[in-house]
Amino acid sequence: MEKALIMPHIQERLSRRSSLKIALSLGLLIVCGYGGLLTAFQASTAKYAFAKVPIDADQIIQKCANLDVIPGPPSDFHARKESDRYVPGTKPTLIKNATIWTGNVDGLEVITGDLLLDKGMISAVGEVPAHVLNGFHHLSIIDANGSWVSPGIVDLHSHLGDQSSPKLSGAADTNSRKGLVQPWLRSLDSLNTHDDAYQLSIAGGVTTVVVLPGSANAIGGQAFVIKLRPTKERSPSSMLLDPPFTFNGSGIEEVQPPRWRQLKQACGENPSRVYSGTRMDTIWAYRQGYEEARKLKVKQDAYCAKAVAGQWKDLGDFPQDLQWEALVDVLRGKVKIQNHCYEAVDLDGIVRLTNEFKFPIAAFHHAHETYLVPDLLKKAYGHTPAVALFATKARYKRESYRGSEFAPRILADNGIRVVMKSDHPVIDSRYLMHEAQQAHHFGLASHLALSSVTSTPAQIMGQEHRIGFIRKGFDADIVLWDSHPLAIGATPKQVFIDGVAQLESPFVVPKPEVLQHAPKTPDFDEETRAALKYDGLPPLEPKESISDVVVFQNFDSLFLNTRHGVEEIFSAEDYVGPPQIAAVQNGVLSYIGTFEGCPINLNMSTRTVDLHGGSIAPGLLSYGSRLGLVHIAGEATTQDGEVFDGLMHEIPSLLGGDAAVIRALDGLQFTTRDALLAYRSGVTGAITAPYSPGVLAGLSTAFDTGAAHKLIEGAVFQDEVALHVSFSLSSSVSVSTQIAALRTLLFGGAKGDLGVQIAKVLEGKMHLVIGVHNADIMASLLQLKTEVERRSESAIRMTFAGASEAHLLAKEIGAAGVGVIIAPARSFPAFWDMRRISPGPPLTQHSAISTLLAHNVTVGVGVESDGAWAVRHTRTEVSWAALEAGISKAEAIALTSSNLEKLLGLTSGTVSSNLVATTGGTILDFESKVVAILSSKRGVVDIF
Repeated sequence: MEKALIMPHIQERLSRRSSLKIALSLGLLIVCGYGGLLTAFQASTAKYAFAKVPIDADQIIQKCANLDVIPGPPSDFHARKESDRYVPGTKPTLIKNATIWTGNVDGLEVITGDLLLDKGMISAVGEVPAHVLNGFHHLSIIDANGSWVSPGIVDLHSHLGDQSSPKLSGAADTNSRKGLVQPWLRSLDSLNTHDDAYQLSIAGGVTTVVVLPGSANAIGGQAFVIKLRPTKERSPSSMLLDPPFTFNGSGIEEVQPPRWRQLKQACGENPSRVYSGTRMDTIWAYRQGYEEARKLKVKQDAYCAKAVAGQWKDLGDFPQDLQWEALVDVLRGKVKIQNHCYEAVDLDGIVRLTNEFKFPIAAFHHAHETYLVPDLLKKAYGHTPAVALFATKARYKRESYRGSEFAPRILADNGIRVVMKSDHPVIDSRYLMHEAQQAHHFGLASHLALSSVTSTPAQIMGQEHRIGFIRKGFDADIVLWDSHPLAIGATPKQVFIDGVAQLESPFVVPKPEVLQHAPKTPDFDEETRAALKYDGLPPLEPKESISDVVVFQNFDSLFLNTRHGVEEIFSAEDYVGPPQIAAVQNGVLSYIGTFEGCPINLNMSTRTVDLHGGSIAPGLLSYGSRLGLVHIAGEATTQDGEVFDGLMHEIPSLLGGDAAVIRALDGLQFTTRDALLAYRSGVTGAITAPYSPGVLAGLSTAFDTGAAHKLIEGAVFQDEVALHVSFSLSSSVSVSTQIAALRTLLFGGAKGDLGVQIAKVLEGKMHLVIGVHNADIMASLLQLKTEVERRSESAIRMTFAGASEAHLLAKEIGAAGVGVIIAPARSFPAFWDMRRISPGPPLTQHSAISTLLAHNVTVGVGVESDGAWAVRHTRTEVSWAALEAGISKAEAIALTSSNLEKLLGLTSGTVSSNLVATTGGTILDFESKVVAILSSKRGVVDIF
């Protein structure tokens, strides 16, 4: 509707117009930053006599004034008396005697004292006045007894709720494949509130996440920040933190003052693969999208220039387009762009894009080559983007091949903000703090490591006014830890979100005093320099391989594999006497004792290695991944590939038809970077089976992870180890069909080579290793085992691998004499047949491993089939398992050495006769570093 205004000649007409003029003037006066707006309006009032002014002119002027206002909290935000997320009836909580890492002073501030939580906020930090406490009639009090307290963990990159756990087709909402550029999509519209992972992530201390669309598209859509606390409303919208819009019956309205929006972008391999294009196509799609947004922005600015100038005639409606409005806000600097981008070529393309269209990037994600090009990042428009990283996950596709564990340290040294993220469920966000722990282990300063999962991501997403720090007036998102957050196995005792305790009856495992302090970082200076010198691909082979005598001295412990299993045969804590040495000849430990008593001829030229209070322990063994069969999982030409699925396809007659047995030995690839990194981390051997999507995989082989090629003596420990089959609910054929196939084989249906191998299984001469997670399938297999043994009158040596639900049948598995290899060591309900996990503390008293051990089951620890990159972490995985299960270090080492040998059918000592020398602690300690491998099979000592 419009009103005609006539040039005033009498006072009566002037008074009629006064209300509109006052409204318009006030609307302009309260807005700062829209240059020249008030002056232009005043200059234009003389024209009002001949113009038709819309009745909503003041709203139009206000909208124009807000277009370029940079988002942020209301000016009175920190004067609030209660949080907007406060749950009425929540009792205030006093945490006494805590060691509080606040995130303040660049992450260097630690306060010893108390913490008061009230009305969803932090009410006091340090010393809480008595008169304040006296004002509460119902106060929950927790005595921390010196325990560490940190801000809640903030995950900058998650698909929690959009990529369901367990994975189900009805909730696969991470990616749209309708076009390269889709800024109009919103992750909020896919958010599943029933995801099993919410409570697990909370149990790891995660309180806030950015839920991103996937990376199939160049622009995948808008992301949203949520808190993980369940709400009374039980809706996705009720989980939002500072949403940029209000959603009501009249439509979508921007919150004022504006809040930060989030947008997901991706470049490189993913969009190219999904849309069968190239990097050139992706960048062109970006430019097209941003050009559309630029043209819309020009129209909006022209509209507002006319409105401000009072040129209302034929002005029409404000230019809007739901498809492109998000990108217009990007160009106005109101959006935090989270950009999936790995390689220098892609990073360079995005940096050029930002300068062409004048918008900043909040953070580059994954970003495996950013540490190689820090100066390039600094050329991005506006400010230098942060970098959100995995700690060590790399080499899973070509663009991640040059990823380095030293990237966080190198980037920080170049003044670039570092964030550790999960990409949940790629990495279970429950263990996001473990990413920070690993970054610290490889050189990132402790205060930056803690900041990388708390204050820094809060800043990057634009929420540093309320989360990520422990400050008065901030949201009461708090984690109380059982040990220092950077110590291995650190687990929350309690987690608060908005002041509400999230763990109903938490189980706490006492941790030793040594874990109450941040671990010391080993010296990786040389390796860090090499990562840069060799452009991300430094040599990983040993510096020296010595076959002569080598003497190790100044070690505090010595573990060996004996006929009773792994035992600690020397401990400096229990020893009084002259210093001990360990003398090695041809890679074999030949003498332990004093220097004077050594029967080996030692002289000044004998190579001596000082372990500085370190340790010697059996080499670790890995099982479960495709280590040794693949260089880059995402590149088919770099790997052995899949075997034929006999239930789905006819096996070629050239292979012997259904009598064929595939041998992993024939496809072994040595010196893969994952194998060499595992070797440098104390994993001296691996057992690898052929990779199969079906039931029958074939025969596994055992090999030396440090060997140069197959023909070297000792490179292959055992040609044929075990026969491998697998069963899954995810198979394209029924479970009953899968088990029927195995029954047929075991009851005489196998012929040729396969018949020979089955005969070995039936005679107890070869292990049958069954990949299985589901307890119901395991129960059927236990019945089948009994059935077969009754017929054959001999015992089958059976091992379950994977076994996420094995704890449910621990008693029955133990009684049947079946062994179990848990893989991964820290279970996650990735699929339906893995959903009934035993998560361990703080959610359950017992872990799967401790439950199985309590029922006399022989237990080993493995990795997932796609986890070749993770084999290097075997030592920390069993260290964590030992803390939760309450077992000794010797028993923990056995989980990935002598126990695996037994479970897979290797001769005892095949791999565990190799020894690993570490400085700074045992092979299980985060402060230790592997410095040498004693390879008894190859007859050398490898020095790193």
